Amino acid sequence: MLIYDLAALAASACFAMGALFAMAPSRALGAVRFNRIRMLMMSLLLAGVAALTGGFASIAWSDFPILILSGLVGIFLGDTFLFAGLRRVGPRRNAIMFALNAPLAAILGVLFLDEMLAPAVWLGCLTVTAGIIVAIAFGKRRSGDNPWDVVHGSLPAGLLFGFLAALGQAGGILLSRPVMETGADPIAASAVRVGVGCLALLITYEIQQFRKPRDHRQWTAQYVIRTFGSGFIAMGVGMTCVMFALIGGKAGLVATLSSAAPIVLLPMIWLTSRQAPALGAWIGASIVVLGTALIFSTR
Repeated sequence: MLIYDLAALAASACFAMGALFAMAPSRALGAVRFNRIRMLMMSLLLAGVAALTGGFASIAWSDFPILILSGLVGIFLGDTFLFAGLRRVGPRRNAIMFALNAPLAAILGVLFLDEMLAPAVWLGCLTVTAGIIVAIAFGKRRSGDNPWDVVHGSLPAGLLFGFLAALGQAGGILLSRPVMETGADPIAASAVRVGVGCLALLITYEIQQFRKPRDHRQWTAQYVIRTFGSGFIAMGVGMTCVMFALIGGKAGLVATLSSAAPIVLLPMIWLTSRQAPALGAWIGASIVVLGTALIFSTR
């Protein structure tokens, strides 16, 4: 249905806006440290809202293990591999590999959920994914030394981590789909997934940082506000939109439409930086629009 497709697209816009809020604090504090606090804030907020609205009652007890597994696979493992790839191959190559989560979700949906997509929808999904890859690969202006292309360590290992991050994201969506199809509350489902991912990340972080000195002076009021804003828009609203879209939308289609954040970011970055994106970014964006039009033409 159209409303679920629009919810998935709205998630893309939320992820893009959340990324803008996250730029300054994540650079100053480090991606893992920033994400840990952001997830903690949002897990508490989502759990509180779900408890007040009675959303947890909409989830059957037998479905909680599935959502827990979805949070571990899609959020904890997905983010862990995402940051591992980011450190090794930089954001450009890492983002290209992560864009594969859309076709992976579509293929897994066919294999495990018997989700059948019309040929035009398949073509639209592949076109959107191709457009995202083009925009990322050719969307940066040329300069002498490009820090986005510096490889630290093994390039194949970094690309593998990016692929595993995409697979984790696709797997998390795939696991959530049957639960959401039963009518589970999207906010409550997001609270479970984010809470589990947050707990696993906190435990891992504390083990890594055991007996190491902690410096909390970098957590200025501005960074706290930006971190909360990024979490609220991306994880609070955006993740809930994805869960809502999965109530009536197929996993591959939801993954495709919700992965267009790099394209939505183009005009946002243009407005904030006053620098127009490169031609390759606009070509990629045009391909994404064409793919989205193909998808909506079947609705």
